[in-house]
Amino acid sequence: MIRFWERIVFAFRCFVSILSRSVIPGDIARRLLEPTAAAAQMPVPPAAEVRRPADAKQALSDTFDRAVQILALLQRDGRLIDFLSENISPYPDVQLGAAVRTIHENCRQALDQYVKLEPVLNSEEGQPVSVEAGFDPSAIKLIGNVAGEPPFRGFLRHKGWRVKEIKMPPLPRGAARVVIAPAEVEVP
Repeated sequence: MIRFWERIVFAFRCFVSILSRSVIPGDIARRLLEPTAAAAQMPVPPAAEVRRPADAKQALSDTFDRAVQILALLQRDGRLIDFLSENISPYPDVQLGAAVRTIHENCRQALDQYVKLEPVLNSEEGQPVSVEAGFDPSAIKLIGNVAGEPPFRGFLRHKGWRVKEIKMPPLPRGAARVVIAPAEVEVP
C-alpha cells in the first residue's frame, strides 16, 4: 500500500515539476514539491489500535479501494490520470496552460465535493507563529535553524492541510474496485 502512494506522490511531483517550469509560479511549485511531515513520518498506531490479522487485511483492502476510488473520481471529473499519463513534451506552454486550468478547476471541484480540507495552522503565510511544546510533528514540520526546546518562533511558510471530513460515494461491488476508468468501445 505504501508503494502505491509513493508512486502517486512521485507522479504528482513530476507533474508539478514539469508545470513549474512554465505555468506555476516558483513559490507555489516549490511548496508543492517539498515532502510533507506526514510523508516523512508514517505514524505507527498505538498498541491498543493494532488490529487482528483478519481486520488488518480488510482495512488494507478498504484503504486500497478508497485510494482507487479517489483516483477514479479525479479521472472522471477532471481527467487527471489521462493528463498525467500523456507525454506533454510536444505541446507548447500556452496549450498546456489552458489544459491545466480546466483540469485544475475540475479536480478542485471534485476534491471539494468529496473531501473537506482545513489548514493545520490558521495564520497568514509569511506571518510570525509560535509552536508550543507538545506539538504534533506529523502536523507541523519545523524547517530552518531548529535548535533547543519548544516553544519555537518562526514564520509560517505553508499553512498545511488536514482532512476535516470525507464524503465518499459507496464503493462499487466486485472487480470494479480496481478500475480507475473503464475502457470505452464505440460500436458502429
